[in-house]
Amino acid sequence: MQEEEQLQKVSKLFDDWAERGRADGMEKGHTPTARQAFELLKLQPGQHYLDIGCGNGYTVRWAAAIDPKVQALGMDVSERMVQQARQLSSDFPNTRFIHAPFPLPLLKAQTFDAIFSMEVFYYLPDLPWGIISAARLLKPGGLFACVVDYYQENEASHGWPEKLGIPLTLLSEQGWQNAMSDVGLEVLEQRRLFPPLSEGEEPDWKHEMGSLMTLARRP
Repeated sequence: MQEEEQLQKVSKLFDDWAERGRADGMEKGHTPTARQAFELLKLQPGQHYLDIGCGNGYTVRWAAAIDPKVQALGMDVSERMVQQARQLSSDFPNTRFIHAPFPLPLLKAQTFDAIFSMEVFYYLPDLPWGIISAARLLKPGGLFACVVDYYQENEASHGWPEKLGIPLTLLSEQGWQNAMSDVGLEVLEQRRLFPPLSEGEEPDWKHEMGSLMTLARRP
């Protein structure tokens, strides 16, 4: 599949999910694990934050709520997701949203103190270039928290490309570490993130395998 075709398929998929109300469901479903990774970024007043593949913008609002001097930016390939993000974030003047695929060359190098991404990077047509581009955007000492559910050790996720009709990049835990290190990022931590198990809820792969979080820093 050509890169442009893949981007169009991903955009169409998430536009459809947004129109069917799944953006709110993704926020609710991802929040328990996304929040754990977000807190590791330790955002401070005056810092610049970027969420790559921001969906309805929930982590951008988290960042904006820390302090009015935080500049929080979200970007997403889905126009419908960005529309929802702007509507939901109208009370936060320190938020901004861009409808564009990542990487976006117009973003200035060494701009961001913290970059976050939840369930996005394995969709990128060129994953190594995506990680290089994220590293380019970080200030020296800036942090990148990348969370994925589609990874080699999580066999429950392996059927997703066929189900979605979109090629996805499958890496192991070590593979994600290597992908970060290969572009000069320093991997600080890698761990599985687990949501709480509600009373009466049957455990599934989210509780048994968890989301894979890799935290890296630009030296």
